[in-house]
Amino acid sequence: MHKPKRVALAAAIISGVFAGTLAGSGQAQEAKFQHVMSIGTEGVGPGQFKYVEDFAFSAEGHLLVTDAAHAYVQIFDKTTGEYISRFGGRGDDDHQLEKPEGISVDSEGNIFVADYSTGYVKKYDRNFNWLMTFSDYGDEPGENIKSEFTDIYDGRYYLPEAGNHRVSVFDLDGNFLLLIGGPGTAPGKFNNPESAKFNSTGTMYVADLKNDRVQAFDKNGKYLFTWGGKGDAPGQFLAPAGLGIDKNDNVYVSEIGNNRIQVFDKNGRFLTMWGGAGSGSGQFDNLHGVIVDKTTGWVYVADTANNRIQVFKPTGDLSG
Repeated sequence: MHKPKRVALAAAIISGVFAGTLAGSGQAQEAKFQHVMSIGTEGVGPGQFKYVEDFAFSAEGHLLVTDAAHAYVQIFDKTTGEYISRFGGRGDDDHQLEKPEGISVDSEGNIFVADYSTGYVKKYDRNFNWLMTFSDYGDEPGENIKSEFTDIYDGRYYLPEAGNHRVSVFDLDGNFLLLIGGPGTAPGKFNNPESAKFNSTGTMYVADLKNDRVQAFDKNGKYLFTWGGKGDAPGQFLAPAGLGIDKNDNVYVSEIGNNRIQVFDKNGRFLTMWGGAGSGSGQFDNLHGVIVDKTTGWVYVADTANNRIQVFKPTGDLSG
């Protein structure tokens, strides 16, 4: 992905809690999240990263992580960060991958991995055995170009396509169902949709990266509402990429251009943010996926250019 010019968010580390100056407000806002640990280093070995992308939780509760550059899905203990295993790897066999990005897990523990380069979606069982491959590279219904960060809701698989500027929807056997969106700037249209993630009540949020906004839809693709716009003030975006949803249906948005995480309620109302450009704890470079553990509230962030995952825990009430 093209990485836009960074806009740094001023940030400070105060007793391990990150406080950033809210652009345009002149006031400091405590971000209410504390750094817990970082996972990974640069490299292609087990537990290392070259281009960490997105996350899912396995049926066993482990953290599943895609890495586009070395073509593996890696598995970590979500509490300790300890490396457990990996599967995939580059090659032409059915179980192998080329550039994995989106990853989702269904109610039976099956794992779906979307490959950005080939257009394939590969389905594995909970023990990482390959089961089937569906979709292909192209712009026809049921095909995709530049697949991104996926989700599963109500027995359907939702796949955003940066190349076709749409979200493709399949059943869990790989049968194509419908298309959502299309290229453009109007409500319901996309320019490089990066993530499609659901809350608990069936609202799908899409990070519309090059339109610098987040759009909301129902599960059948009916447009609901939009928030954002280009900028670095609270509630604005510069290349929003990853989306995460917590147990209260708050929406976490990572921004490639602003090197920060913003948090909103389910209606798009700004709650808090943290981050800034750099390589220290709580600083980011070329952010991608984000996922929230609904049990603990821990937030896992793909700090891609720093070749690591950063993990944060909540320290206060987001509504306060």
